[in-house]
Amino acid sequence: MDGFRTLLFKELLRFWKVSFQTVLAPLLTALLYLLIFSHVLEEHVQPYPGVSYTAFLIPGLAMMSMLQNSFANSSSSLIQSKITGNIVFMLLPPLSHAEIFLAYALASVVRGATVGIGVIAVTAGFIELPVKFPLWVLAFALFGSAILGSLGIIAGIWAEKFDQLAAFQNFIIMPLTFLSGVFYSIHSLPPFWQALSHVNPFFYMIDGFRYGFFGASDVAPHLSLAIVGGSFLALSFLTLWLLGTGYKLRQ
Repeated sequence: MDGFRTLLFKELLRFWKVSFQTVLAPLLTALLYLLIFSHVLEEHVQPYPGVSYTAFLIPGLAMMSMLQNSFANSSSSLIQSKITGNIVFMLLPPLSHAEIFLAYALASVVRGATVGIGVIAVTAGFIELPVKFPLWVLAFALFGSAILGSLGIIAGIWAEKFDQLAAFQNFIIMPLTFLSGVFYSIHSLPPFWQALSHVNPFFYMIDGFRYGFFGASDVAPHLSLAIVGGSFLALSFLTLWLLGTGYKLRQ
């Protein structure tokens, strides 16, 4: 347990010491998205009855920022440790695979939550955002951040250099987040693209998270929670298996 706490503290300290880059920069990016899209589309789009486009956009931006930063936290930490060679200091101590997984995943959740809360806070001056079901907001925020933290561990284990990690992020994480309904309701899409959106697990994270604010969503929140929870369990088992086999870690 002491080893787990030490690794968790190290991961938390790692991103907090460069918070200008890991926290403030994503807040600025989200704010720019809000200023541009809300200015252009506010008068033309009303995704849900009684919900303005600006209000609709803010939870999507918050969740997108949480997902991207949760992934970046665990993936960048692992690839840096592998390249510099100090990963040996994590592998040699008597840390179980579950403790390693939990330390990285929890640190990712903390960073994701910090960024998400920051996005909500800095956009509060634009519009009053209701929170009808806070437990739904919390559930999807935690599951979403944990899923991307797990994906970050997998990517960090798989990648052998920063180029490979960048490819994973640019060709998998980025498209899935941008095509998940952050900027639009999927009901505005043609039938083919609506069906394709339902294959994207990121869509359920964002749609369920948004439901917690407005009580409205594109699919039933219970279905979204089941899919998101199942995805987390599947990725957790895969991550633990990779850590247990030492794949690309003990070579």
